[in-house]
Amino acid sequence: MKAGFSYFPAPAKLNLFLHVTGQRADGYHLLQTVFRFIDYADEVGLRVTRGGTVRRVSPVRGVSERQDLTLQAACLLKQASGCPLGVEIDLVKRLPLGGGLGGGSSDAATTLIALNRLWSTGLSVDQLQALAVQLGADVPVFIFGRSAFAEGIGEHLLELPLKPAWYLVIVPQVAVSTAEIFAAPELTRNTKAIKISAFSVDQGHNDLQPVACRRYTQIARSLEWLEQFGKAAMSGSGASVFSAFDSERSALAALEQMPAGMEGFVARGLDRHPLYVAPVQDEQA
Repeated sequence: MKAGFSYFPAPAKLNLFLHVTGQRADGYHLLQTVFRFIDYADEVGLRVTRGGTVRRVSPVRGVSERQDLTLQAACLLKQASGCPLGVEIDLVKRLPLGGGLGGGSSDAATTLIALNRLWSTGLSVDQLQALAVQLGADVPVFIFGRSAFAEGIGEHLLELPLKPAWYLVIVPQVAVSTAEIFAAPELTRNTKAIKISAFSVDQGHNDLQPVACRRYTQIARSLEWLEQFGKAAMSGSGASVFSAFDSERSALAALEQMPAGMEGFVARGLDRHPLYVAPVQDEQA
């Protein structure tokens, strides 16, 4: 942590299922998924400056400045709002790159939310979401800030109450390319769309999982080991896999049995993003 910086949480997400229901003419895939936040997070450190420059003060392994979504988010907010201020960014990474936990997307969303406050730009949640979708399909849900049923490319969101759960998350030591998985010729792209009123999270699956498992044996092995505790699934395009537990105690007991060479953690499911701001209509209800 650097002196003079304010640090804000950027939590991981899990896709409790992920169905690919079609593909648009522009190449984007149509999805149905359920997003859930967990209390395992990166931290975005911000220090407002007067010069108007947006810059990163420390390197992030595996992420060039050109690729850094926090820098892109800050520049986008600055352009949209006309704010004359600048910011220095210190990103504390805990979420794995290419891990399917939404780390980069979450970092970008936290940057938008926190800078909207620090710069006093006054953008609404809807305006922030309009910026978020320009940064990536997973970014809007972190602005939405609630467990959600998502459709489209992930931008159409409906709040979805979920039962309390703890998760054992295993992180195979591979970085999965989302583009590679979605481009795979064997990927199922025609899963029948479901209606939110007639489904259970437990009935869903991840259409990307078989593709990832064939390409990365570490993912397949992790899933095979996790399945002894019940249903196990991959999050997003991988590599992380997870299983739900009724209590922290049972999740930690499973973690203690993890074989040498596997890495993972236990986290609690969250109903709200730590920086959640209720839309105006919710505040008036």
